[in-house]
Amino acid sequence: MNPLLMEVPTQLETERLILRAPLLSGDGEVVNQAIKASHQELKAWLPFAQTIPAVEETEINLRGAHISFLKRENFRFLIFDKNTFDFIGTTSLQGIDWEIPKCELGYWMNTKFVGRGYMTEAVKKLTDFGLEQLQFKRIQIRCESANIRSRSIPEKLGFILEGIHKNDDLSADGSRLTDTCVYAITR
Repeated sequence: MNPLLMEVPTQLETERLILRAPLLSGDGEVVNQAIKASHQELKAWLPFAQTIPAVEETEINLRGAHISFLKRENFRFLIFDKNTFDFIGTTSLQGIDWEIPKCELGYWMNTKFVGRGYMTEAVKKLTDFGLEQLQFKRIQIRCESANIRSRSIPEKLGFILEGIHKNDDLSADGSRLTDTCVYAITR
């Protein structure tokens, strides 16, 4: 089946969270505020966070994510608290290969919500969605070996550490080589 013909919900829910695809417009401000508030923590791990983007840049990025969602190339979801509607972070199924089918799962969160289990809950929902509804045969999570918080999520959710690739990538700021952990879950 052509992925463009797939019915993919634009919203998923967990006990505490709403995961929603970016809107065609209007999400840039709240996401940008979270990037600003979490800049020091995000900067250590993510190339996009080396500088704080303008709200307009964040809006453009999210509109691109909306288009990629419609084209079935990537499925980015914004994470909101179900009761307060606070923006918590993002998680996405990206790098999709429909022929296998498989993908990579990525995530980042607003620092003020760290330590409450929100990201583990969101990643579990997106993993289940990918395996059960999208019928992916493999979902992998790649992260820097020194990023202990990021590594704890796949470990809690039963992903298998398939290996640590030595000198596999550059640090987020491009200054040094880093090792990459590759976790995967398969059907």
